Amino acid sequence: MFKSHTKAGISAKGAKAAATFKEVKSNNRKENTIITTGTTFNSSGDRTSRSSSRFIINKGSSIVSEKYSFKSKIKREPLFLLIIMRLNIKNFLFALIAFVVFTGVVLYYFFPDFLFPHNLVQSWDRRLSVNHGYNPNIIGDGSRSLSAPLQNIECWINQEYSIPCKHSTENNEVYVPFSFLRSYFDVSGVMLATTTSSVNDNINNADDNALPRFAWSHSNAKVNVPKGKYDTRGRFAYFENYNVEVRERVKCISAAEGVPISTQWEKSGYFYPTQIAQFALAHYSKNIADPPPKIKVLEDADTNKATWLTPKSSNISRIWHPKFNSTVIQYETAIGYDSAVRMEVNQTLELVLSVDLLLVTNSSSLMVVLQSRDSQQTYTLHYIPANLRLSTQEHNIYYGMGTSAVNRWRHITRDLYIDVQKGLMSGSDKKSQSRIRRNELHVSSVAFLGVGFFDNITLSTYDHMAHFYDAAEWFIHHQDTKTGGWPNPVKRNLNGFTELKAGWLSAMGQGHAISVLARAYYHSGGDKRYLKAAALGLKPFKVNSSDGGVLAQFMDKYYWYEEYPTTPASFVLNGFIYSLLGLYDLNSTAPLSIAREAGKLFHQGMFSLKKMLLLYDTGSGTSYDLRHLSLGTAPNLARDDYHATHVSQLLLLSTIDSDPLLMETAERWKGYMFGKRAKHN
Repeated sequence: MFKSHTKAGISAKGAKAAATFKEVKSNNRKENTIITTGTTFNSSGDRTSRSSSRFIINKGSSIVSEKYSFKSKIKREPLFLLIIMRLNIKNFLFALIAFVVFTGVVLYYFFPDFLFPHNLVQSWDRRLSVNHGYNPNIIGDGSRSLSAPLQNIECWINQEYSIPCKHSTENNEVYVPFSFLRSYFDVSGVMLATTTSSVNDNINNADDNALPRFAWSHSNAKVNVPKGKYDTRGRFAYFENYNVEVRERVKCISAAEGVPISTQWEKSGYFYPTQIAQFALAHYSKNIADPPPKIKVLEDADTNKATWLTPKSSNISRIWHPKFNSTVIQYETAIGYDSAVRMEVNQTLELVLSVDLLLVTNSSSLMVVLQSRDSQQTYTLHYIPANLRLSTQEHNIYYGMGTSAVNRWRHITRDLYIDVQKGLMSGSDKKSQSRIRRNELHVSSVAFLGVGFFDNITLSTYDHMAHFYDAAEWFIHHQDTKTGGWPNPVKRNLNGFTELKAGWLSAMGQGHAISVLARAYYHSGGDKRYLKAAALGLKPFKVNSSDGGVLAQFMDKYYWYEEYPTTPASFVLNGFIYSLLGLYDLNSTAPLSIAREAGKLFHQGMFSLKKMLLLYDTGSGTSYDLRHLSLGTAPNLARDDYHATHVSQLLLLSTIDSDPLLMETAERWKGYMFGKRAKHN
C-alpha cells in the first residue's frame, strides 16, 4: 500500500478516506492514479477544513504531491455525481426503506380506498370457494368477521319511536332487527341451512358442511307464466294448481250436490258460485294436466264380483235391472250396524270412491271405514238420506245426501280423504284437531245398511271429470232464469261502500260459471243444456249494478263488470279480468248468434281495461280496486297473492290480445315483486 500522505492527511482517529482508482493511458504509457478525498480533523476530532489531494503514480518516477482547492483546481463535476459521492450507500438505502414503510402505513390506515378500491378486487371469503372455484350464488362481499363486540344502541324511527339495535364501532355499521324490517317494509325472510354442493349444483352430499343463509323476499307469491296461447277448450288459466276443497274456508264437499260449501262470509256454510266454479275449473284443468288415474273396480255385478259378508238377518242378491239394461245388486238388512252387508277392502292410494246408489228408506245408508296406518285409529264415513251437511260424533262422520236421495238413483263420487279431514276439522274437540296425511289412510271396508240397490263400486286415485260435471249440473239447477244470474245467498260488507244484500250477483262468478258451462258444452259433445245456461248468464253483463246486474261505468265513459256491485262502483281488477275470460270462452265455443253477443261484451271490456289499467299501478305494487277514486280514500293495496294474480292475468291476456301495453305492464308489475320501484323525479 501507499506510505505517503498529504499534509492534510487524516489523524489517527480521523475519518477514512474514500479512494477512486483510475487507469489512464497517456503517451502510450500506462499510469495509475489515485484520487483521495477526505475531511481534515484536528486533534480533538473537530472538522477544520475541506481539501483534496491527488496522488499520481508514474511507473519509474517519484511521487509528486499537489494540493489545490476544488473550486480553483478541479473541473466542476455533475451535481448528481457529487451527491452520490458524498452519501453513504447503506444509509441511503435505510432511509429509502423507512420512507416507503412510513408512506404505506399512512395510506393503509388513513386512505384505504386509495390503495384498495372496492371495485378493484373482491374480498375473499371461504364460502366463495367451493372446490377451489368461485360460487356465484353467494350474495355479499365476504366481509371479515368482527372482532369487537356489538354495542346496544337505540334506533330512533322517524323521530316517532325507538327500537333496540346493534352498532359496530369497527366498521361503523348499524344492525336493525329483521322483525322490525319485516313489518316496516312488508318483506319476509327465513333462515335456511344450505350446503356447498346444493348451492352450486343442487345436489346434497353427505360430507358437505351446512352454510347458514338468510333468504330475503319481497314477495312469496308466484307468478304463473302461460305455457302457450290460451285455449278455451283446454286448461283454464293456471287452475290446475288450485285445490279448492282443502281450503280452510271450505266447510266440506256437499254429499247432496257434490260441490263445495263455503264458510267465507257465513260460518254455517252456503253455496258460493265463484268458489264452486273454481272447484270445477280446477278439476277440469287437472284432468288435462295429470296422468290417467289408477282405477280399481270392486264390484260391477257382472265381470267383477266381490265377496260380501252377509249377517244372518240380512240378504244380498244380483238382479237384472231393465231400466239400465244391466245387473245390479239388491240388499236388505235389519236395523243396527252389525247387520250391514260388508266388503273387506285394503286400498291405500285409491281413496276416491264412486258408486251408483239407490236408497229405498230413510234409514238406509252407505258406510266406508278407513284406518290410519300410523295410529291404527279407524274413521267411519256415513252417507245418509237426510238434510244434513256435516256432523261429527267422535270418529263417526255423517254426510247428508238430502231427503231427495230416497228412491232415486244417484251416482256419487267422494274423495274419502277430504271427507275424513273435513269431518275431523269440524269436530267439537278443537284441541284434538290434527291433519292426517293422505298416504296415511287406507280403506278397510265398504258397507250398506237398510234397503236399497247399488252398482259399479270403484276406488281410484282421482276422478276429476266427475267433480267437474257435478259442478256443471249445479249451475244448471241453481240459475235464476229471470235474471240469468247465480245469486250469492249472503250479505257482503265492503268498508266504505253500501252493504250488499243477500242475492247480489258477481261478474267474476258469472264469468267463471260461463267458463265452466262452455267447457261442459264442448266436452259433452254439445249438450245444449250447458249452452243455454251459459248464454242466459250473459244477461247481467248488460244490466247496471244498481238495477241488479254487474255493469258499471268509470267517468261515465268506460264500461266495467263488477265483482262486487257496490255503490259507488269499486272496480275490482282481478274479478273483472276473470269475467272477460268467461266472455272469451263463450265467444270461442258457442254458435254464431251467442258467440257474437259474448264477443261484443268481451271487446267492450278489453277497451276499458286498456284505458284504465295504469290507474292500478302504484309504482311499487298494484291496487286491488279503485276505491281511492270512488271514495276519495287511501288506495286499497293488493296483497302479494292478488298482485301476482294481476301479473298472471295480464300475461294470459297477452296471449289473446297482442297490444304491447298488456305485456309491458305485466313485466313492470312483476319487477315490483323483486324490489324494483318506479323512478322518482
